[in-house]
Amino acid sequence: MRLYLETTVFNYYFDENRDGHVDTVQLFEAIGAGHFEAYTSAYVTDELKKAPEPKRNNMLSLIKKYNLVSFDLNAESDRMADLYVQEGVIPFKYRTDAAHIAIASIHGLDCVVSYNFEHINRNSTRLLTGRINYENGYRSVAICVAKEVLSDE
Repeated sequence: MRLYLETTVFNYYFDENRDGHVDTVQLFEAIGAGHFEAYTSAYVTDELKKAPEPKRNNMLSLIKKYNLVSFDLNAESDRMADLYVQEGVIPFKYRTDAAHIAIASIHGLDCVVSYNFEHINRNSTRLLTGRINYENGYRSVAICVAKEVLSDE
């Protein structure tokens, strides 16, 4: 399975008080063991760079430690993110959240792993981005938390 790791996943890795922490650590270990291909993007690294130290360095180090491929930004992912916003799936103020899904979609990934339940990991987002993707020649991308990925292994 090919996974896109959204910014919140990196936070959950280091936040032992979160319900998804243990699952997130296990997901990274499974990635390291070669059970999943994992990707991220320049949007994620830009967001991680805004975190205070030492958390910033710790989160960014996961990208290197687990050999995550980072997708660069491009016109097609921007176009798809803009469509998600125009269709009211994700508010303009949170366009980066739309970009995460768009990047995973245009690269044909299977799942966006996210703990962002406000804009990304919601039924309406899954359904509406799936429709928009279909209308634009892309397949829908699953959106789930680490535990769901691990249970499908």
